[in-house]
This record gives sequence, C-alpha cells and structure tokens, in this order.
Amino acid sequence: MGCKLSQLAASEFTNDPLARPPPTADPRSPLSAKQQYCMLASWKGIFRQIEKTGIILFVKLFQENEELLHLFEDFRHLQTVEAQVSSTELAEHATKVMHTLDEGIKGLGDMDSFFAYVQHVGSTHTQVPGFVADNFMKIEKPFLDAAKTTLGDRYTPNIENIYKITIRFILENLVKGFEEAKKEKENGTSHT
Repeated sequence: MGCKLSQLAASEFTNDPLARPPPTADPRSPLSAKQQYCMLASWKGIFRQIEKTGIILFVKLFQENEELLHLFEDFRHLQTVEAQVSSTELAEHATKVMHTLDEGIKGLGDMDSFFAYVQHVGSTHTQVPGFVADNFMKIEKPFLDAAKTTLGDRYTPNIENIYKITIRFILENLVKGFEEAKKEKENGTSHT
C-alpha cells in the first residue's frame, strides 16, 4: 500500500530495534557496535562475580609475575595462593581494579569519556614507586583467564576475541596515560 518512498519513510519511525541497522561505533573504538553489545552483555556475568573474578585475576597475575607482588605494600607478604585468596586487602584492591575495568568497558560507548577516564587512571600509577608501564600489559593474560573461569561455557571463541580486543585497548590506554604523566613529571608540568 502506498509508494516505495512512503514505505521507506514509515520504516524510519518504527519502534522495532531489529528493523533498524545498529548504530555505528565510534571509529576510535576497536569494537564494532555488535561487538560492543556482546561485550556489555557478557560483562554482566563478570560483574555479578566481580570480587571473585578480581581475586582470580590477581592470583594468576602473581603466579605468572612474582616480581609484581612487591609493588603492593598492603599484601606483598602474601606468598601463597591460599593467603592471597583469603586476604581482605587483596580482595578490596582486586574489586577496585575490576570496577576500573568496568568503567572502561562501559565507557566504550563514549570514547571521549573512555580516553579521559582510562588515561587518568594510568597517570595515577606514576605515584607507585617502582611501577613501569609494561606492568599494565602483564594483566592481559590473567584477566582473560579470570574471565574464562568466571564465564565458563559462555566464554565462546567469539567472546574470547572480543575480550582480547577490549582488554588490550584498555591496557594500551592505561600505558598511554602513564607515559604522558611520566613525561609531564619529568618536564615539570605535572597535572596529576
């Protein structure tokens, strides 16, 4: 009924989200709009177990990178997995880190806010004695392992790929924020 142009115009005002193409992702984002949707949907499973996932992340991080334990004054004395898993201090820090990742992941829909937030968090690490930018990248594998453990069979090859892209992007921007702040400190123009 009606001409083709009327049908096209009417389709613009439909309330059916499946009838419309997905919004385009910001070109600065490493994820497509569909991948962002999948990431956020999957992330809900992580968020429901955010403390547990964070503890798994840190236990794996320290198993693979023992030298990092000395950077954490509140729990550097935790030399065994059992001590780490039962530590309130480690649980609090792990949860704080996971909430930071949560903010980064949820921020992928607004890239300006994402860059500002994640790079600011990276810059604050210049205040940690002995911390170097490469330490951020050491989180990638433990994060992916923790996500896989938490999600179980929901951690499909597609979700794994999306998580890899996402965590690398977040870590690269933490590094960028750290390096820019370090350079500002060295030049005497620090804003942190």
